[in-house]
Amino acid sequence: MQDLLTIILLGLIEGLTEFLPVSSTGHLILASELLGFTEEGSIAFKIAIQLGAILAVLVAYWRRFWTVGTGMLRGEAEPWRFARNILLAFAPAVVVGVVAYESIRAVMQQPIVVAVALIVGGIAILVIERMVKIAKYESVEALPATTAGAIGLVQCLAMLPGVSRSGATIMGSLLMGVERKTAAEFSFFLAVPTMIGATVYALYKDRALLNADDLLAIAIGFTVAFIVALAVVKAFVKVVSRFGFAPFAWYRIVVGGAALIWLLAR
Repeated sequence: MQDLLTIILLGLIEGLTEFLPVSSTGHLILASELLGFTEEGSIAFKIAIQLGAILAVLVAYWRRFWTVGTGMLRGEAEPWRFARNILLAFAPAVVVGVVAYESIRAVMQQPIVVAVALIVGGIAILVIERMVKIAKYESVEALPATTAGAIGLVQCLAMLPGVSRSGATIMGSLLMGVERKTAAEFSFFLAVPTMIGATVYALYKDRALLNADDLLAIAIGFTVAFIVALAVVKAFVKVVSRFGFAPFAWYRIVVGGAALIWLLAR
């Protein structure tokens, strides 16, 4: 098993960055490169601990999920539209993830791709923030089915490490007329099936590479990510509602630029 401090640090990074439009996977790849945590089994670790952050969404928004679940049982229209939109947005990731898993896995071993994607993504956020003025949709339930599916297609861009799943989803939502707070929350809710699916699939595909120590490391990283993400998830919505996404864009550009200089200078 890797050094305990390394595992805790990576769990901390995951919890802090999963729901921010800065690419948690990208940060984990760069941090792992810096810390020397780059063996084959580390890829499954980086994917699996993201499930800890997803559990934080279920805890933070449990009332929302409970309302949707009980409303569906009663046959209410809005909860069914909520579930439909999440599933439609999730579907493209299933297809692309299964078809392109080996390619995605290979790219996850190339930190320079992450650095470039961070910079390009930061610039894209700044441009989109200036473009988007009017919001048409102020709840997940209000999204047309075609819009939810289109957002799911945009999410697939985040299979390139450094793009950011939450960033792609949120920016895609804004371009399609979704209000900021709703875009952020839709990203949270969509993360639940997306990351559960990604984690289960990654652990299955890499099962031959994992031993008991690796599973213990995943459990520790998962726990740290959950605790930290639980503190971050609600705070992020407040920051976005007040300041927008530009601070995260500039952060991406600075971190990506610094990482690129470091990687090229080695």
